[in-house]
Amino acid sequence: MTEFREIPDGLEWRGGHQVVRIEPWGQDSVRVRVGKTVLRTDLPGALGERPDAGAEITVGPEGASLVNGGIRVEIDLKGRLRFLRTDTGEELLAEEPIHFWWPGPRLFAGNGNGYHRIEQNFRAYAGERLFGLGQHQHGLLDQKGAVVELIQRNSEVTIPFVLSSRGYGLLWNNPAVGRVELGVTGTRWVADSARQIDYWITSGSGPADVLRNYAEATGKAPMLPDWATGFWQSKLRYRSQEELLTVAREYHTRGLPLSVIVCDFFHWTHLGEWRFDPQEWPDPAEAVRELTELGVKLMVSIWPSVSPLAENYPEMLDKGLFIDTDQGPPVHADWPDKGVESPVGIGVSFYDSTNPEAREYVWNRVRENYYRHGIKVWWLDACEPEIKPGTPGNLRLHAGPGLEVLNSYPTENARAFYEGMRGEGETEIVSLCRSAWAGSQRYGAALWSGDIAATFESLGEQIRAGLNVAVSGIPWWTTDIGGFHGGDPDTEYFRELVVRWFQYGVFCPLFRLHGDRAPRMGLGPKMSGGPNEIWSFGDEAYELIKGSLDLRERLRPYVSEQMRVTHETGLPPMRPVFVDFPDDPETWSVDDQFLFGPDVLVAPVYALGERARSVYLPAGQTWTDAWTGETHEGGRTITADAPLDRIPVYLRADAQVPIKA
Repeated sequence: MTEFREIPDGLEWRGGHQVVRIEPWGQDSVRVRVGKTVLRTDLPGALGERPDAGAEITVGPEGASLVNGGIRVEIDLKGRLRFLRTDTGEELLAEEPIHFWWPGPRLFAGNGNGYHRIEQNFRAYAGERLFGLGQHQHGLLDQKGAVVELIQRNSEVTIPFVLSSRGYGLLWNNPAVGRVELGVTGTRWVADSARQIDYWITSGSGPADVLRNYAEATGKAPMLPDWATGFWQSKLRYRSQEELLTVAREYHTRGLPLSVIVCDFFHWTHLGEWRFDPQEWPDPAEAVRELTELGVKLMVSIWPSVSPLAENYPEMLDKGLFIDTDQGPPVHADWPDKGVESPVGIGVSFYDSTNPEAREYVWNRVRENYYRHGIKVWWLDACEPEIKPGTPGNLRLHAGPGLEVLNSYPTENARAFYEGMRGEGETEIVSLCRSAWAGSQRYGAALWSGDIAATFESLGEQIRAGLNVAVSGIPWWTTDIGGFHGGDPDTEYFRELVVRWFQYGVFCPLFRLHGDRAPRMGLGPKMSGGPNEIWSFGDEAYELIKGSLDLRERLRPYVSEQMRVTHETGLPPMRPVFVDFPDDPETWSVDDQFLFGPDVLVAPVYALGERARSVYLPAGQTWTDAWTGETHEGGRTITADAPLDRIPVYLRADAQVPIKA
């Protein structure tokens, strides 16, 4: 016996042991939840309170429907869902039964105690392209045909949102560990252990509308401060206060622009004490004062892990502020620490960012030991969290079991610093994070692409990764310019790579140099990589990189304006070409060039020795070569010159953007 019933602004279906709830959730959007017997409203997710919305609900003898603006949901007597455009009746997406007899489009395979391995199956469509899903190093922009794990790892960032070329966006509103299979026979979302299905789907007249609706549902980024649009200097690592200040002074002496300089890991006494080692940093407040006079912000690396040698460890253990384990002590990784003579290190614990008390505890230590010295910019490293071995099934967090909630950890970690800063009256909040989940952007989280290789192949992968991040709702993004792992500044290969990477980095939302250069040292408190300042790569590279820094300075007003648009609408500043030109079918296959704001088309160079490359100019516009002034009609592919001193950049119509000095 099946049953439909109207609920306040929504619709429910019950059949067998399943209950399906459909609710309007923002403009042209609906939320769907499916549970066994009952529905819970206390499970973690990226959606906040339901926006005010009205829906048109119809119940008939063969099924029911709910209409919210541009999206229509139909549900039949068996509880199967279809999503359609309201105006045309065109199918956007539909559930597809896994088998004609059993179990239908949804599977709840019991794990015990009310938890299930959950599968949600949707229909596949010929020619559909799928984008988003966070940041991955597979080198794909269109991920149709891929199987993507839903788990956080260094450089692999899970944000379970897909944007479809069919005109919809879908958020799998579930931080459970699992996977999504974007196959040719179906799309299947899998949660290894969870209590119910929860997803949100939206429609729009084009990708820009979908992304705006998604930002409204999960939260918009704050306004990026003007200082953050400049150049950020970093390396692994400056080992003392004086070493870092010497670099900042050299930038000033050379007349080079510098907005941020970074104090990386091992600056602390012990991991998880969240304070400077006074032998290396004798006067942090004085360092901040001098840097401020130079117009430079100091960013400090904050890790969420705590060594048993740390003074905070006993209290945090006693108060239950660590991620717990179902079996064994709360030890989640091995890591070197000061005072330990071991190449492996010692077992460390991660604080539980889903616990409000733990977030407050960590912020109070950070406030006392960093903020009071004038430090207000945070590098939230290893915040996946970097569990080793990766056994989420053995973890227990305040928000729930590890398999059900672990993917939300980086969002809650960013929240600790956002709420802490807001509590101090601060409004300019930027935290550079190595991982993120849906909604991280609302807490001032910037994402970078993690510990990637220093190769041209890796540079190409970052182009696609960054565009998928933008589609996934994280507008503040960057890479380690030059890559992280290795890179020998004395080789011609790396010198050309870093020049090309700088030229790409100019047009990323954040502009940041970092890396562990040769000669490299083994992991430990005394480590430091080779030189990684812009004068470290030879005279020719230095002059070319200076040109990139000068270009970024000219672009900063334009960058700030795009960030204002992002803050107000959710539209990311760096985005795939199809976002602005969805009616040009060719743009949907362009995966190695992008728009930076509405007016700048960027075509990075990511191959050694390449001095020209093909560029597709979207139809319906005239495009002007930013370097030569030559104009081209859109709708065609051209071969663009790419000498070592520049990459192809084109301006839309008569846009006035100061690319050329």
